Amino acid sequence: MTIVDQLKERNEVTWLNPDLTHMEPGQRVGQYSFAYMKAANNRFVRFMPYIAEVFPETAERKGIIESRIFGLPDMQAYLNWQGANITGRLLLKDDAHLPIAGSVKARGGIHEVLRIAENLGQKARMLRPTDDYLKLNSPEFRELFGKYTIQVGSTGNLGISIGRMAARMGFKAIVHMSSDAKQWKKDLLRSEGVTVIEYDTDYTEAVAEGRAMSEEDDMSFFVDDEFSEDLFFGYSSAAMRVSIQLRNAGIPVDKEHPLFLYLPCGVGGAPGGITFGFKQMYGDAVHCFFAEPVEAPCFLLGMATGERGNICVQDIGLSGRTAADGLAVGRPSGFACKLMKPLMSGAFTVTDEHMLEYRKQLEEVDGIRVEPSACAGFRGLEEIGRPGSVMEEYIKAQGLSEHMDQATHLVWATGGGLMPETETF
Repeated sequence: MTIVDQLKERNEVTWLNPDLTHMEPGQRVGQYSFAYMKAANNRFVRFMPYIAEVFPETAERKGIIESRIFGLPDMQAYLNWQGANITGRLLLKDDAHLPIAGSVKARGGIHEVLRIAENLGQKARMLRPTDDYLKLNSPEFRELFGKYTIQVGSTGNLGISIGRMAARMGFKAIVHMSSDAKQWKKDLLRSEGVTVIEYDTDYTEAVAEGRAMSEEDDMSFFVDDEFSEDLFFGYSSAAMRVSIQLRNAGIPVDKEHPLFLYLPCGVGGAPGGITFGFKQMYGDAVHCFFAEPVEAPCFLLGMATGERGNICVQDIGLSGRTAADGLAVGRPSGFACKLMKPLMSGAFTVTDEHMLEYRKQLEEVDGIRVEPSACAGFRGLEEIGRPGSVMEEYIKAQGLSEHMDQATHLVWATGGGLMPETETF
């Protein structure tokens, strides 16, 4: 069976990227360089005093938007009991509990809102890069921002990121939400003064409707998850922060100490940005795999067929419906697909049953409560060390077999930090 045939059958599959290219740290990818990631990180730094004041939950860390990395020995034991052979170190990157948005979308979404606000302030001659950005929390700036609208299409988490940040700054905020979005996410946004427009269709249609509505208003900005550089490089800034966390934990990353990333994927912007960032930091020492539901493997489909954003999962008979609402996307970002062609190591699919199983295990054993989508990455680990598996094939091809005892496996938990206790699965 071809990979597309297997996707049609809703099988759990692993795909290796045939176009993966040798990459040195700091090497330019097309027109994009390390400077783009650095600029996003610098913008976050400039806004730290402002963020600390308007979001008190970030004050203890002086406005830094960051999450913990920690070991999961019990989950590692469980996966090995399931048939894996993980001899290295298993860690969780807990972006499910990033401040403000409670998901990985905090990085990209908040960065784009900050970029819009900064540009408007500079254009109005009210703000310079050397100013104390606390001044943005003033009636003058709220009056300026209140003239503009920021809109976005979302299955939930990006909407929370954009909506909360935009509304807190004084913008009018509109989130166009697909039918997959959870009710609690809509309620949270409305409680903060965000306008939520609901659709009976999927994510792709919600984005299209939001984009069209925004284009009719000269005072509106549309945050486009399918094409936005500001989102992408906001996500990429995670690599700079994580490199410091790994160094502080005494965890090396090099040829003899490979780093494997397992990244849940919807449209592809967040895992794509993170992959770009880590490749800039570590080059070939990092190996990035995307994880998608069997009903919505849009990025794998776009990459494996070469169609990128010109194909959707419905074209091959899949529904796009999944318990992992943050990953319920039918069509990938063509922008992210193009940039990932030389960078991503591969992708795999996972059933809802497996995601729910991992989620339950993580909560019951480690006390960590996240959304099902945040657990998609664990599926890739089940093939580590399993004779004859596709991951074993990759490890051998990369010359890593003798180094796997010293490997670090980092599963990216992408959402669920703001989820109410009443939410059940």
